[in-house]
Amino acid sequence: MGVMAIPRAARVYIGCALLGAAGGLLPALHPGAGTPWATVALLSALYAACELPGRCPLLGRVLGGSVPLGAGSFFPVLLASALLLPPSAAALTAVPGALLSRTEQRPAGVRRLWRTGQLVLAVWTASLVADLLSCDDVLGHGTHTPDFPYVLLPAGASALTFCLALTALDCGIRTTADGLAPGSAWRGLLVRALAPHAVHGLAGLMMAVLWRSTYGPVAALFVLLPMYISCWIFTQYHRERAAHQATIRALVQAVDIKDRYTRGHSERVGQASVLIARELGMAEERLEILRFAGILHDVGKLGVPTRVLRKDGPLTPEERRIIELHPEYGHEMVRGIGFLGEARSAILHHHEKMDGSGYPYGLRGPQIPEFARVVAVADAFDAMTSTRCYSRARPVETAVAELERCAGTHFDPRMVRALVRALDHHGWQTAVTADEPPPPGVPPARTSGTAAPPEPARTPEARTPEPARTPEARTPEPARTPGAGDPSGPGLPAPARVRAPRADAAPPAAARARVTGTRRGSLSAPKAHVPPGGRA
Repeated sequence: MGVMAIPRAARVYIGCALLGAAGGLLPALHPGAGTPWATVALLSALYAACELPGRCPLLGRVLGGSVPLGAGSFFPVLLASALLLPPSAAALTAVPGALLSRTEQRPAGVRRLWRTGQLVLAVWTASLVADLLSCDDVLGHGTHTPDFPYVLLPAGASALTFCLALTALDCGIRTTADGLAPGSAWRGLLVRALAPHAVHGLAGLMMAVLWRSTYGPVAALFVLLPMYISCWIFTQYHRERAAHQATIRALVQAVDIKDRYTRGHSERVGQASVLIARELGMAEERLEILRFAGILHDVGKLGVPTRVLRKDGPLTPEERRIIELHPEYGHEMVRGIGFLGEARSAILHHHEKMDGSGYPYGLRGPQIPEFARVVAVADAFDAMTSTRCYSRARPVETAVAELERCAGTHFDPRMVRALVRALDHHGWQTAVTADEPPPPGVPPARTSGTAAPPEPARTPEARTPEPARTPEARTPEPARTPGAGDPSGPGLPAPARVRAPRADAAPPAAARARVTGTRRGSLSAPKAHVPPGGRA
């Protein structure tokens, strides 16, 4: 994108900002201004050195591409200069670093000029406020200690002014360049910037105090080292988090593509799981992992033949046993992803039941991991309340009543009660999860309070506790039909149980063969879908 591609209003705005910045710098360049050039040069070089690694490809490769980018990481240098120097001299320290800063969007030259003008104006206004509040007097010099706590007033006011100037200028460029309304352009900018600038302001004050102390500028430089390290760690954290999110999205998209009838189900199970966990008072650091568990609980369906997942009509006993392998497939898929933690056990055991009639290992009661008990309730609730192309949604009240009826036998009563409380506080939004419109004969979703007519025959994805049930429907109804109930019901003999391994352990292939009640080689699943050893 060339300069001409920038809207005219934005070009005028940038020009005005550059003229204003030049006006702020000129007094320092006047021969009789008495500018402390040694301090200006040292702070300018320090700020430029902090910005330079972002433009150095070699250093970026050495640090794994995690060099902190942008001027925000090194604002303490600019804020220290605003406290130590007169306004015009302080503004000069921002020029070299801003011109050297890395930009990843075009036109790079115009963006660097805009960044330079923006920082010059922000530092100039911050230094002006500090000067008006007599910051130079209260900072102390040499053996004179700073005047605490009064020195916090000019330092805080300077940092706040710096923050306001940057956000106001950002709002202006978003309005003129992106065509946003001023209210929309301003919304959220100041709130997001206040906390980081407060931290930068404290670091800048520390630099300024050490600079003026008997230890001199060398001691002040050590303030930057922990700031840079903390910034590097913060950048690493966000990059790692982004990689985690990308991994989760890729797995969920793969499941959605293969099993189009439950699209959106995984995200809602993750949301419902978090609602339950919050009601239980779980620690915040566990909530994200539990959300991952809810989102990925059905990832093992990637190892189930598509013809079985998309089959119209009831499943055969053999097909049911094939689908019942999906928790183990899912566990095998994610067992090497370290950041999932407890989520792996939830993926493996979310179809276990409190009375021991679930699968794959027939765990009962407290043997079932806590995350698995949460996901089981969230999974059943969303399956009952979401509309799919082959079935209608149940009202929330009906789904809750069914969960309460099965509490203690299939579901953990504590988790059911937590979900009920969460629904009372936050409600629940349902949506059609299939892309295709419902076929003829399947009416639209019912609203709360509507009577529930008999449900049609379920496909493999009908995992709600309905009278006509597939292997995914894990809650019992009073009346069952042979061949349509879950594997532990009267319609089929209960599969052989094995001794439950550790929740985090990989399920052995032999154990899986015993759970299904047949030899692996006798299953009709194509080898392309069920690789050797049960790994999906």
